[in-house]
Amino acid sequence: MKIQNSTDGIYFILLGLSQYPQAQTTFFCLLLMSYLVTLFGNNLILLLIYYDSWLHTPMYFFLSNLSFLDVCYTSSSVPQILINCLVNMPVISLEQCLAQMVAGLYLGVVECLLLATMAYDRSMAIGDPLRYSVRMRPQVCGLLAGASWITAFLLTMILMLTMPLEFCGHQVINHFSCELLALLKLVCSDLRLYKLLMVGASALTLLAPFGFIVASYGRILAAMLQMQSTEGRGKAFSTCGSHLTVVILFYGTAISMYMMPQDKTSHDRDKLISISYGVLTPMLNPLIYSLRNKDMKGAFKKLLGKKTDL
Repeated sequence: MKIQNSTDGIYFILLGLSQYPQAQTTFFCLLLMSYLVTLFGNNLILLLIYYDSWLHTPMYFFLSNLSFLDVCYTSSSVPQILINCLVNMPVISLEQCLAQMVAGLYLGVVECLLLATMAYDRSMAIGDPLRYSVRMRPQVCGLLAGASWITAFLLTMILMLTMPLEFCGHQVINHFSCELLALLKLVCSDLRLYKLLMVGASALTLLAPFGFIVASYGRILAAMLQMQSTEGRGKAFSTCGSHLTVVILFYGTAISMYMMPQDKTSHDRDKLISISYGVLTPMLNPLIYSLRNKDMKGAFKKLLGKKTDL
């Protein structure tokens, strides 16, 4: 990293909603409720998958990765945002800011890659069911999940190790947390090369996975149209429709943030977009992806039965 000589003692003010004090209380309550729902829903999924052997399948293996990821993703920023809502002008040091930014960026990239892996799993299950158990055996699933986490780590390290950190002017971050794009607006060195690197990284982590997901669902749609059973077609639509909802919400907001031209001015719109993919999507994942399907409901009833017997 290129760090200026006077980095010792650099602090930033996280503006958040300080300009709108009347909205702080409402935002705090909504954010706290969303965070608690996220923790409860995703941890419930992890618990059900762990206890019910019928859920030890590739689809639920990837889902458990997603649930664990969403718990970590929201916990990397939301608790600090909640605390900042109670402070008039929250201050964060450069070191804390960079740590928060690395965690958020890394976990966000993992989610991009993991959603593409889950789409591949669904395309194999619906498009080639006879060879599904062979192609998606446990070793392959572990390899695909591990590749998502490791690739995201490498891409994050490249972006962080090449990021210039020469700040000038005011040190006010017009955001809820230390988001990469928000911090770059305070950098006074030439960012042209770094922005090219970011475009390349965004293409690999956003456009490429999104394109792969679209292709996977094209294959799924073709397979569903060939199904003779109306019940089977309806079940496939239900399973994949919920996944596609998450995909559109997550990638749509992330692409609008990272693939669109950015200026040096921070906008309140950026805060809303970051809340969408950083808070709303992790909260909705357990609600629309799995807790409403029959397998999860059955596992929940069995778990309640065990608790009652005890």
